[in-house]
Amino acid sequence: MKKNNNQNAIKNLFPYLILVVVIFAVLSILNMGITKPHDISTGELMNEIANKSVTEISITPSSEESVYYVEGKLSSYKDNERFKTTVVEEQMANIIKYAESNNLKVYETNPDPGKISWLYIVVNVLPLLILVAATYFIFAKMSSTNRGSMDFGKSRAKLSENGGKVKFNDVAGLKEEKEEVAELIDFLKNPKKFQRLGARIPKGVLLVGPPGTGKTLLAKAVAGEANVPFYFISGSDFVELFVGVGASRVRDMFKEAKRNAPCLIFIDEIDAVGRQRGSGIGGGHDEREQTLNQLLTEMDGFGANEGIIIIAATNRPDVLDPALLRPGRFDRQVTVSLPDTQEREAILKVHAKDKILAKNVNLKSISKRTSGFSGADLENLLNEAALLAVRKDQDQITLKDIDEATDRVLMGPAKTSRKVSDDVKWLTAVHESGHAVIGLKLRDAMEVQKITIVPRGMAGGYTAYTPKEDNITRYTKREMIATITSTLAGRAAEELFLDDITTGASDDFKRATELARSMVTEYGMSDLGPIRYESSTSENVFLGRDYNKTKNYSDQVALEIDQESRKIINECYANAKKILKENEDLVMKLSHTLIERETITKEEIDSVVKYGKVLEADELKEMKELEELKEKAKELKIKGYDKMNAEELKDAIAEIEKKQENEDEEE
Repeated sequence: MKKNNNQNAIKNLFPYLILVVVIFAVLSILNMGITKPHDISTGELMNEIANKSVTEISITPSSEESVYYVEGKLSSYKDNERFKTTVVEEQMANIIKYAESNNLKVYETNPDPGKISWLYIVVNVLPLLILVAATYFIFAKMSSTNRGSMDFGKSRAKLSENGGKVKFNDVAGLKEEKEEVAELIDFLKNPKKFQRLGARIPKGVLLVGPPGTGKTLLAKAVAGEANVPFYFISGSDFVELFVGVGASRVRDMFKEAKRNAPCLIFIDEIDAVGRQRGSGIGGGHDEREQTLNQLLTEMDGFGANEGIIIIAATNRPDVLDPALLRPGRFDRQVTVSLPDTQEREAILKVHAKDKILAKNVNLKSISKRTSGFSGADLENLLNEAALLAVRKDQDQITLKDIDEATDRVLMGPAKTSRKVSDDVKWLTAVHESGHAVIGLKLRDAMEVQKITIVPRGMAGGYTAYTPKEDNITRYTKREMIATITSTLAGRAAEELFLDDITTGASDDFKRATELARSMVTEYGMSDLGPIRYESSTSENVFLGRDYNKTKNYSDQVALEIDQESRKIINECYANAKKILKENEDLVMKLSHTLIERETITKEEIDSVVKYGKVLEADELKEMKELEELKEKAKELKIKGYDKMNAEELKDAIAEIEKKQENEDEEE
């Protein structure tokens, strides 16, 4: 250990030694260039000229009138030695004459006396200035390096004294979630209100939910609403290569927070530092685990953190250490789930404030068609629609732009440049029509919102569904059976109405098989009974989830699971073929409409189902009027009303109404 300290001391002194050597070298060079002057009299100069000892002589006028400076070299001088003397104008003429008589050339130098000062500065002062600047730069660099090393273990948490610009009014939806975190702000503003009844506010609140649901936005709103210091940091900011740095940063963060208590600390993506300890092969006490240990101690250890409330966010609560979630640390978990229809509409209104929408854009209708979208997805949806409108040089965002943006978010941009043959188009149209017909005819199936045969991403076409009720957390067995049936309907349509089958149903098979197996092994929806054999999430979350997975059932049960899954798939497939056979005419009408239009919406699908084709606005208005007339004729019991046109129905209805009026008058 002592040897290492000596080596470190030598390394620290090394830059200073280099600096000293450089200074001495520069000074030596400067000394070599310094001229050593010798003062002589005018008589001595004349004698040296007579003895032919003068090898060089130069005359420089001074600033004083009739005075000259005479410099030169003698043969006995070294390279850096020169003589100098001052001569008046009367003597100057004799010196020049005497020098010429002895064949010595006289040089007149620097006729402008002002130039000598600049030359002196350049030659003598400038190197010194460069040396001083270089010395300052080296010491400043070393000082900043040492200061950075001293701050290595300091907290990276950023302090916001006045919170942020985001308020609760800017967070659409999340009513219950906002109430939970608003209680924290209320406690920080008025703690006596809670202490009066002996209530203890939670020390930590964990925001849990899928990505994009607004966890970080909710924390920003807390910062905006609170009138207390607010520290925010990411979980990855604690972890470093060197062991002990993360723990040091945790200690420093809480030390700073105690000085500003009461305050809030927000840790985003806490799973980066809060993962379960001892996980993985071999375990070990690495940097992340030491950081987590220090965080656990600071939150609820021997020391008290009065007035410090921690808010953390993660979308992976299954990987967090159990000690982090116990009471006294993260006392409360707030689930921030995907928004429902009303919340989606509110979110769309927030993001549509700065956008110019066309009059026919109905945000409520869009919210119903975007089931399963998170808040981030909805923001991205409107942004994509705005980009499409700008690309087309439009003055406003139309409903068509929003429809296209929805497809881009779900499936990617349309492959408009891809050439598709008529045969492939027909295959895709029949396949997608099969999906749609099951959705239209099966009671528990989801509603069909759109059918398209335009290639997007890896898909040649797709059928968009939305749940009839915005129930995200629970599904019935009939709904799951209907989902499997509609998923398999594409292949069933190919088998019934085409001469061949395609690979386009491979992803359908995957989803149908996963759902059928989950019904058997997780949801207890088979003859095997209400037993959970498998889980969609394994406890071995750090080993690829499926590595070293234990099987809690025998080979016989595994065979029965396969048989039950196959039974569900086969029954759903047979039911799909039956429904499609009964509605072959509708399948063909939808397929031909897709070939003609490539994409049809819910309103157009309903028109095909009801009238056999897609009606234009005027035609649709006439058909609705005809339906109303037939309904009224039915009430009046007019014979053959279903075979009459609109004019005939109007005349028949008018005749009966007139007849009834006459009868009323007679009475």
